[in-house]
Amino acid sequence: MSNEQELTGAQRAIGDFAPKLVELTDDVLFGDVWERKELAPRDRSLITVASLIAGGNTEQLGFHLNKARENGLSEAELKEVIIHLAFYAGWPKAMSAIRVAKEVFVKGK
Repeated sequence: MSNEQELTGAQRAIGDFAPKLVELTDDVLFGDVWERKELAPRDRSLITVASLIAGGNTEQLGFHLNKARENGLSEAELKEVIIHLAFYAGWPKAMSAIRVAKEVFVKGK
């Protein structure tokens, strides 16, 4: 396995620029928070995807849609989250999110 493949996403994206943020991302967020047993990974993914959509944070949505599928959420369920949030978070946010979802889901087939 090459050194590039062993790096986390945060290390590849910003490791040389913001090493402390990478450390917090890898060790605290994904190493601790995501591993807590009080919520199942599927539930954490659902919450995270909904939060990203509600906040209009589509830059990280693609990664988390893929993670949500790995954690057991179906494409249909994730589309339904976006539809539901159109009425609670706003139509423009849902339209932006569905475009990201389309790209992720079409690429993943």
